[in-house]
Amino acid sequence: MQTPIRSQEELKNITHLGNQNTEYKTDYDPTLLEVFANRHPNKDQWVSFVCTEFTSLCPMTNQPDYARIFINYIAKETMVESKSLKLYLFSFRNHGDFHEDCIQKICNDIARLIKPKFLEVIGEFTPRGGIAIYPYSSYHNKEAKYEEIYMRRLSSYVPGKFTMNLGRPY
Repeated sequence: MQTPIRSQEELKNITHLGNQNTEYKTDYDPTLLEVFANRHPNKDQWVSFVCTEFTSLCPMTNQPDYARIFINYIAKETMVESKSLKLYLFSFRNHGDFHEDCIQKICNDIARLIKPKFLEVIGEFTPRGGIAIYPYSSYHNKEAKYEEIYMRRLSSYVPGKFTMNLGRPY
């Protein structure tokens, strides 16, 4: 049986998608994130986003930092709407913070919004001064299955391993 098209009621809180007058905010704004209902909350389904053009500013020098951001999660009741995620990530453009703080902030904002079963955010920042930084942050609910995933992912994290596989869970 085919799943019916989403109703207008289900889509009422999606304001960015389909909007022809999109405003690109360049100051950090977590309120840009929007969600939609997960129609399959009883299933464990990985969702992966790869943002190839993330930009933020160094808090000391105000120079731009560039990165690829990998977001992997297992949804619970709601899921992140992708255009709102794009606008949210774009809002870091003039945000001065260290790489590690940006990744933690993204993880915290998404976790707070959708309360997923499992979430990880990985940054692959372009080297500056010959040093690449790959911060990793994760969140999970306390069910044993997700605790196990969390412990396995955290204990086996190797910079580049995720990014070489385009952030796909193994």
